Amino acid sequence: MSQTPPSNSPKPANSPKPANSADILSSFDSLPLRGEILAAAKALGYTVMTPVQSQSLPTLIEGRDLIAQAKTGSGKTAAFAISLLNRLDETQYHTQALIVCPTRELAEQVAEEIRRLARGIPNVKTLTLCGGRPMGPQLASLKRAPHIVVGTPGRLLKHLEKQTLKINKVETLVLDEADRMLGMGFIEDIDDIDDYLPTTRQTLLFSATYPDEIAQLSANFQTDPVDIRIESDAPNAQIEESFYEVDRVDRLQVILRLLALHKPESTLIFCNQKHQCEQLKDDLWEEKLHASALHGDMEQYERDRTLIQFSNKSTSILVATDVAARGLDINELDLVINFELSADPEVHVHRVGRTGRAGRAGVAASLVMRSEENRLAAINNYRRTSHETLSPDILPAWGNVKLYPPMVTLSIGGGKRDKLRPGDLLGALTASKEIDGISIGKINVLDKITYVALAQESAKTALALLNEGKIKGKRYQARRLR
Repeated sequence: MSQTPPSNSPKPANSPKPANSADILSSFDSLPLRGEILAAAKALGYTVMTPVQSQSLPTLIEGRDLIAQAKTGSGKTAAFAISLLNRLDETQYHTQALIVCPTRELAEQVAEEIRRLARGIPNVKTLTLCGGRPMGPQLASLKRAPHIVVGTPGRLLKHLEKQTLKINKVETLVLDEADRMLGMGFIEDIDDIDDYLPTTRQTLLFSATYPDEIAQLSANFQTDPVDIRIESDAPNAQIEESFYEVDRVDRLQVILRLLALHKPESTLIFCNQKHQCEQLKDDLWEEKLHASALHGDMEQYERDRTLIQFSNKSTSILVATDVAARGLDINELDLVINFELSADPEVHVHRVGRTGRAGRAGVAASLVMRSEENRLAAINNYRRTSHETLSPDILPAWGNVKLYPPMVTLSIGGGKRDKLRPGDLLGALTASKEIDGISIGKINVLDKITYVALAQESAKTALALLNEGKIKGKRYQARRLR
């Protein structure tokens, strides 16, 4: 449904604004932002705006509708988070902003980014409402209306139908990864959510790609949106990409030889099918490589654990379907491998784009069977490149290459419900001075469980300290994850 823009908003032109390298880089200080937001951005190392931030933030701050296309990792989340926090009135306890995401992982990533940017603003309440979590804690959190809600369509709609969530005063609606939501069939849920929203509001639509359906979605939910496109169809100059001609039976050996060549600390391997993920993971374990699988048949707790282990560098290799291609907080990837080429060139671009992010160099390699030559041709045509397949004979032998993850993950049987915080774990591990704080990596506190990453050489000591000691006066069972 179309809505009326704020009365003080001028009618913008509808033609897309392409990126211009001459004017896309500027400081956040050049924008009329709250001092608390500028301070938070500076503390997070955000000094120069990315192209999508530079082009979108002036429009967002003015309160106008926006449709923005930019690739994953381009800074879209920070752009809309900064704008909605800038207009937020933290003294008014009703939901002022609603962000709809296709997956729980993306929703939690977005919520965390908002919380980090809102640190200097007192009493801002941001709540995630996603499926795969019990309703009880969410209902308790909704007793006092959150300022900002981030959630997935199905769970948001359930709360709206139960009247436990009120969004009739929302000023900003964000549809994040809109193309993904369309592809997952969420359009009817979004239509139903729209019935609960006020007609007059700002609506922001962010998408990594721009299929025809996006234009129709914009027509239904936006009024005269400013349209910006940050071109992403050209390969990242920071990514070294190659394609290898393989037979089906030789693919595992070629992957091993690629690992021998690059000796990566973190590798993401894409498969097209779930059963391939599991089989390849098992094959890699037989080669004494620490690999995990990620796909849609896994329980939510398994997906959480897998992603945490990979992001904290206690798993060297993640074998995944395209659920991991977008919206997941997986950075600093040394190597991306396509076990099979995707039939969609855009999907290939997003896969490869997981490496070489934030200005870093990256490496991508794709295995191409003869039956997939048409897919390589489609990728070349889409990106206007001329890649040809190489012989895997140029790769070194696998031999006795050792690739051990630098970290180990320990799980502790307590979490947010037990009022545990990262600082509590840090204190329990460092109080005896047997472990230096440098050896402690990421600490993820979930509802009922906590994960902490430790350097390999400190894991055994840490496990003993946690099992023999207490955290906040209480004993918790800890174990080492494989």
